[in-house]
Order: sequence, then C-alpha cells, then structure tokens
Amino acid sequence: MSHALHAVRTPCVSEGRISVAEAVARLSRRIEKLARFYARKSGEDADDLLQEAWLGLLEGLRENDPAIGDPFQYLIQRARWRVLDAIKRARVRKTARLGDGEGPAVGDAEWARPPTEVPAEAAAAGEFVRALDSAQRNVLDCLLLGYTTREAGARLGCSSANVCYHVRALRRRYEAWSAGA
Repeated sequence: MSHALHAVRTPCVSEGRISVAEAVARLSRRIEKLARFYARKSGEDADDLLQEAWLGLLEGLRENDPAIGDPFQYLIQRARWRVLDAIKRARVRKTARLGDGEGPAVGDAEWARPPTEVPAEAAAAGEFVRALDSAQRNVLDCLLLGYTTREAGARLGCSSANVCYHVRALRRRYEAWSAGA
C-alpha cells in the first residue's frame, strides 16, 4: 500500500519527468541554503543568488534525463552552477569598473578620436579575426559577449570542454600571429 501511495504522490518522477511543483516542494530548503552559503562566502546578495539558483533549477527541469542519475541531484548541481556563474559575472563587473590604472586618461587624444577613424590596432585585430575558422570565431564571439565556457557551449551546441579546446587553439593562433606581426 505504501508503494501505491508513493506512486500516486510522485507520478512525474516514476515517468522520468519532474514537475515544477514537486521540484519546489522537495528542493526549496536546499536551494535557499545553497544561496545563503554562497552569499556569505562571496559577499553577493543572497536574494540575487537565490533567484539565479531557481533559474538554474528551472532550466535543468527541461533538460532532466533520469538515465544519468538522481534527477534532484542534477537539479541541485544546475542551481549551483548558475549561482557560481552569477558570482563570476559579478566579480568581472566589479573589477572592470575599477580598472587597472593602465591605458589612456580621459583627456588623451586617443579617446578624443572621431568614431569614424579606425585605430590601427582594431584593423589588425580584424585581420586576425577574419583568419579564424568559423568555430573559433563563434567561440570568440561568445567569450567577447561575456559568456562562460559552459554558457558558450550551451549556446553553440557543444560541451564546455570543446569550447576550452577552441580557446586554447585561439590562444596558440594569437601567439603565433602576434609573434609574426
């Protein structure tokens, strides 16, 4: 009888799919705890991280594959990845605002250049980008837009390891190109 009750209570899990209501009911405490933990460790806002965690979990519901293991553990992992990506993006934004003190000052002539004039560095960079194959160019575009390797892989339909492979190839190619220039 308890088996029949369990089957009635969780029909979506037995079919391999998890409903949103069930995911919320079973994982809400763990998601909140995860967000608070990473907020304490990173100094980010707990509510922002909680929102990111829920987004990661809800994205994972669509991709849930029970053949790979416990679906709830997968959803928790997806939430954790999303939180860590949010922390990484926040740190990049914070350090980008601070600057490193290098580069031209606001009053320098380089900043006062009319927008129609293309600097020589930009023309050379364009030459380098045009020499890339399409896969490397797509990976470079994703990275320039601020995607993590995992996000870039999802957007391009490949794994994050494949994106890392292309990043290494890009670095080697750039080093060879800049040494020859």
